[in-house]
Amino acid sequence: QVQLVESGGGLVQAGGSLRLSCAASGRTISAYGMNWFRQAPGKEREFVAFISWSGASTYYADSVKGRFTISRDNAKNTVYLQMNSLKSEDTAVYYCKCQDVWGQGTQVTVSS
Repeated sequence: QVQLVESGGGLVQAGGSLRLSCAASGRTISAYGMNWFRQAPGKEREFVAFISWSGASTYYADSVKGRFTISRDNAKNTVYLQMNSLKSEDTAVYYCKCQDVWGQGTQVTVSS
């Protein structure tokens, strides 16, 4: 069973940037597509970004397209989410997901 641990969250001003990491252990994730989701207070968890096992294909929610970039380093068993031009509406707990396994999440707070 794979375990996922997110890191890199924090407090940032609007317009700023953060880079989230999702480190996997227990099993290699190199054969699997990986997702980032987020959940804002009082809202349902929503899809943010997906990357295929090779990194060749990526997909984004319309709300983050052009501002966020998902990437992966299979040698490090890690997936990243580079977030630029952050907005207050990006405030949420961010989770990575591999198949049916979720990480514990990392809080991102954007102050306006």
